[in-house]
Amino acid sequence: MSSHPYRLGCDIGGTFTDFVLVNDDTGELHVHKCLTTPADPSEAVEQGVLALAARIPDLPGRLREVVHGTTLVINAIIERKGSRTGLITTRGFRDTLELGREKRYDTYDIFAEMAPPLVERPFRLELDERIAADGRVLQPLDAQQVRDVLAQMRSMGVESLAVCLINSFENPAHELQVKAILEREAPELAVSISYDVLPQIREYERTSTTVANAYVKPLTARYLARLKQRLEALGFGGQIYMMLSSGGITSVEAARQSPVRVIESGPTAAVISAEHFGRMLGMQELFAYDMGGTTAKSCLIQKGRAGKVTTFEVGRVHRFKKGSGIPIQVPVVDLMEIGAGGGSIARVNKLGLLQVGPDSASALPGPASYGRGGTEPTVSDADLVLGYLDPDYFLGGELKLQRELAEKAIRERIAQPLGLDLTQAAWGIHDVINETMAAAAKTHIAEKGGNPRQVTVAAFGGAGPVHACSLARKLKASRVLVPPVAGVGSALGFFTAPVAYEVVRTRKMNLKDARLDEVEALFREMEASGREVVAPLGGVDVAVERSIDMRLAGQGCELSVALPAGDLGRMSREDVRKLFDDAYVALYGRTYPEVPAELVTFNTVVRLPMRPLQLPLVAPSRHGAEGAVKGARKAYSPQAGDYVRHVVYDRYKLGAGDTLRGPAIIEERESTTIVGEGAQVTVNGQGFLFIELEAA
Repeated sequence: MSSHPYRLGCDIGGTFTDFVLVNDDTGELHVHKCLTTPADPSEAVEQGVLALAARIPDLPGRLREVVHGTTLVINAIIERKGSRTGLITTRGFRDTLELGREKRYDTYDIFAEMAPPLVERPFRLELDERIAADGRVLQPLDAQQVRDVLAQMRSMGVESLAVCLINSFENPAHELQVKAILEREAPELAVSISYDVLPQIREYERTSTTVANAYVKPLTARYLARLKQRLEALGFGGQIYMMLSSGGITSVEAARQSPVRVIESGPTAAVISAEHFGRMLGMQELFAYDMGGTTAKSCLIQKGRAGKVTTFEVGRVHRFKKGSGIPIQVPVVDLMEIGAGGGSIARVNKLGLLQVGPDSASALPGPASYGRGGTEPTVSDADLVLGYLDPDYFLGGELKLQRELAEKAIRERIAQPLGLDLTQAAWGIHDVINETMAAAAKTHIAEKGGNPRQVTVAAFGGAGPVHACSLARKLKASRVLVPPVAGVGSALGFFTAPVAYEVVRTRKMNLKDARLDEVEALFREMEASGREVVAPLGGVDVAVERSIDMRLAGQGCELSVALPAGDLGRMSREDVRKLFDDAYVALYGRTYPEVPAELVTFNTVVRLPMRPLQLPLVAPSRHGAEGAVKGARKAYSPQAGDYVRHVVYDRYKLGAGDTLRGPAIIEERESTTIVGEGAQVTVNGQGFLFIELEAA
């Protein structure tokens, strides 16, 4: 038995902070959920550890590691609460952030607004230096000019500096010189250079990503320092990890240097959970759906793997219009995120129609029923009025919901203006949010070539199981999967993620001229960089995945081509071309063998072996599902158009092999599962709920 058997996963969301504690010796799980503390998220982490420590003596001293994800980085960018940042760039490229791609996201809207740059023009200064596209030095760097620019930045009160020089991905010499001068002359400033953050082609995306990294770097460093101090003060002496947007975990130091890589760390964890559960249960096609208090996140898992993308946008002026936000080019799980959570606010819009979200009541003041000063009606308020939530058992009874406040908010803000009764207004809120999620989900699945009728909807989050069956029916999916402790599923996902780090380099070359032995040398150099990050976190036994972003000559977009294991120098150019053509045909239906192929960007992922997570087994039931019945209450049924009797079950008393039919409500401390008429629930040996939707 280990003296440090515990691992803690902690997911800091916009409304709630979720905790899962696992004992690796016994497989025992402990969960906790509390409201997020927006002013200082580390305070909620401390509260959660103390709450768990009340159950387990000397918990902080017995913790081996803490893995966590946070919305801190993305919220700082969206809310423009980062540090005062300056940009140092090559002369002539000062306005790259505003020029962008010179495209309007809405072609016919002459008043279309663009997301303002994170660095205003007076804080963008230039250097007289130049590196050619092939890496040759055309104009040397003047060290004194760097010092002059630094003095000007200091006089403007800059806290963080981004350095992005033209073509530095081909030759980083000037950026490295600038970095050395800045660190020597101004050690108090945070410095981000593009060669460290994103050594890739495309000036706009590279500059935007480097600036975003610099913008949140001081904030992230302060937060991580506070978190470490709070945990150490409690007696914790283990390792702290952070979830990467790409699905791996990394050290606090790596996150401190490249906070832009953890920008989607929290939402990613639920997808990693779904991947793990899919492998465990032999399910290849899943739609991971995580609905929390502020947003709903989802991802299509095909053939057991979640999709990945290399570019996404933050802080869109129009949430659903691509091109209206700030591009961030880092590896990230291909998530779809919409403003649809339990705290999403319902209102009557200018057209006199019911609108729900995307803005949220968040943790403060929260939904009206929380009794913390909120007056706007939310999805959670509607779910309470509809009978889906027990006001005395929300968060296991730790937070008492006040139904009269929910009714008052819905009646005054929605029912009366629309001429509806209270039930119609509450159901309208519930159904509109489901329609919003279903419409977005159908688009997301179609874009990936999936079929919603063939997926299993895997529900996570405090609000996910409440809405999962209704969402599945709208998608025409036939099955819903509700994992154990689904309400804190993201936090559980931290234990299934490998320690991993991705390294990228751009080196444009024509395939017919490429020397594959030199490409192999580049890959080995990248692998060594990745090993430096992951080796201190668990040894040298690593797995390496390689891929090349390739394109046909003349194209502006690349296609990721996975490479087989082994020495690339032993492959022929024809072998590489076949890999590209196969991938191209799979995506576009045909290829063009007469057109030369180009190698553009090289990617290496270095990861440690998968870390085991053994869920505790559920004992077979002695009395069947009837032994888990808590009682019954009336809840709204859309099929009946009225409130009908729902049997209420205690999930903790359901045993392996139990079956039950809807209408039913299955309660646990962190979430509630609503099972409609015609649906059947089966409990397996690990406590998963399999819900078959007869109507679908």
